[in-house]
Amino acid sequence: MTDQATGVTDPANRAEGEIPGKPTAASRTTLSHIMTGSDTNLLGTVHGGVIMKLVDDAAGAVAGRHSGGPAVTASMDEMVFLEPVRVGDLVHVKAQVNWTGRSSMEVGVRVMAERWNESTPAQQVGSAYLVFAAVDADGKPRRVPPVVPETERDKRRYQEAQIRRTHRLARRRAIKELREKRAAEGIDA
Repeated sequence: MTDQATGVTDPANRAEGEIPGKPTAASRTTLSHIMTGSDTNLLGTVHGGVIMKLVDDAAGAVAGRHSGGPAVTASMDEMVFLEPVRVGDLVHVKAQVNWTGRSSMEVGVRVMAERWNESTPAQQVGSAYLVFAAVDADGKPRRVPPVVPETERDKRRYQEAQIRRTHRLARRRAIKELREKRAAEGIDA
């Protein structure tokens, strides 16, 4: 039976041969890293690309754990930087699978930072959504287990991920149609 709120099939009612679902917590992970002088940009704060690499690393670990094998970055929907990260900040990159398709997974990432030498709480400095595709040894797409949202927050993230997927597909379709139209008109040939 499918849960109406999330669209996730109850593991007890899945079809024979279908991959059993995995709870959100099964692959959730946190990657922590202290920022040093070699991570800085020309303004003296941590370079956004350094944070993006940490985000991709954490998301890739989660996607690999959830899918039970290799997974590659297919896209990054959003990367939002809320606050600058400074040298000496201890950065925690928290990632989890929000949604799964046949071979793809959306991974949500929250970036937190705290001063390495202070006992103040970490604050959110960024967030991102990445899409990963599970691949086999030949680089071909392979099936992934459905994610089973456990908490109300997980269910909300699942629903929001479905909206982002719908928008991604609509954007891709609109761009393709525009390019085909322009090509047919002899523009951008």
